[in-house]
Amino acid sequence: MREIITLACTECKSRNYTTEKNKKKTTARLELNKFCRPCGKHVIHREIK
Repeated sequence: MREIITLACTECKSRNYTTEKNKKKTTARLELNKFCRPCGKHVIHREIK
């Protein structure tokens, strides 16, 4: 039941990372604090459709 999702930066909207999540156990959108190269700093990255 794991699906590949894309994470986008909340500031510059660039799609920097891909990861997997279990859609049955985690129904909310995933938010991780990761490094964004275009911004040059650590920013919250949110799951997109």
